[in-house]
Amino acid sequence: MRFTTILLVALRALRRNTMRSILTALGIIIGVGAVITMVSIGNGAKAQVEASVASLGTNVITVYPFNMNAGAGAGGMRAGMGGAPTLTPEDADAIAAEVADVDGVSPYIQERAQVLAGGLNWQTQVFGVSSDYPYIRSWPIAQGGMFGEQEVKTLGKVAVIGRTIAEQLFPNEDPLEKTVRIRNLPFRIVGVLAPKGFNPTSGQDQDDVILIPYTSHMKRVSRRQNINQILIQGSAPEKLDKIKADIEDLLTQRRRGREPDFTVRTQEEIAALRTEANRTMTLLLAAIAGVSLIVGGIGIMNIMLVSVTERTREIGIRLAIGAHGRDVLTQFLIEAILLSSLGGVLGVLLGIGASEFISWRNGWPVLVSTTSVIVAVSFSAAVGVFFGFYPARKAAQLDPIEALRYE
Repeated sequence: MRFTTILLVALRALRRNTMRSILTALGIIIGVGAVITMVSIGNGAKAQVEASVASLGTNVITVYPFNMNAGAGAGGMRAGMGGAPTLTPEDADAIAAEVADVDGVSPYIQERAQVLAGGLNWQTQVFGVSSDYPYIRSWPIAQGGMFGEQEVKTLGKVAVIGRTIAEQLFPNEDPLEKTVRIRNLPFRIVGVLAPKGFNPTSGQDQDDVILIPYTSHMKRVSRRQNINQILIQGSAPEKLDKIKADIEDLLTQRRRGREPDFTVRTQEEIAALRTEANRTMTLLLAAIAGVSLIVGGIGIMNIMLVSVTERTREIGIRLAIGAHGRDVLTQFLIEAILLSSLGGVLGVLLGIGASEFISWRNGWPVLVSTTSVIVAVSFSAAVGVFFGFYPARKAAQLDPIEALRYE
């Protein structure tokens, strides 16, 4: 028999039991839809993390004041995230002076504070940084300029504000050369940062910030001895690993034999750490959703076996008038593949719709990739082949005489 004839016969057989065919494909529809939805949410979370890391700048290395890899210390205690800050401005100066291929270094201090200007007040983030900070963060100045090294050395009371601060404290006026009070200390505004928007991962408004010299922050505002982080700008992506190793060696030498109380991370490592949990969860959920594909495949095999039993006499007649066993096998195999492929296509539509609904309802980012759609449909067709082969083979091996006798 010609393939087109076999295909038409298979389609007519499925159409005769439309409702049963739809219910049989339902397991595949739900399975593919669930897989597409979970993978889309996972891809969206990954893209969100990548955008968040990209917003930090390019070729950035960060030094944190805790040792993520430290073992138990004296008394069984460990210094980890949230431990006491141990980095100093001198560490940053040493990195700038002694590590090759470093284009910029900025100590980094972060504290929330109530600020006032012109009778208005606002709770915001006050960052203590160096003059290299906008360059490291790839953050241009929209108005005015960045304070210089002279202001850093002299504990200058100067500030660069984000767009949100300008809108909240200086509505409908130019904030340059105006005064903003931080902890009751007056700081002259010398620049306004270009808008950067919300952080894709944390959802925080990146423009809700005030930059002041880190020396002024330490001596005038926060009265502290240590800094939260050190940000380093590398000269090229291929040199980041060497720069990282040189920074670790330098800071270790400066500890004079003490256990390292710092961690150095490149942008790629930060992105990998942030996406690992998302990737693991996505794979777990996709695997759970994939189980329904297997269940759907078992449902197809069950219905196809029932169909073979119901159509035993029909199969016997076809074999008796000259059809070959491979024709019968092909017909039933095509029916199984059609059921699973139809379920795959409808499942893709269901998955895309569910992804968009979740994105709209919860504000989560989703990213439906062409690869996931192709893989899901291909897998559903493979399920049809795998679970449809046994019923098709059983039909093809029926004895024509015994089949004709079947009631």
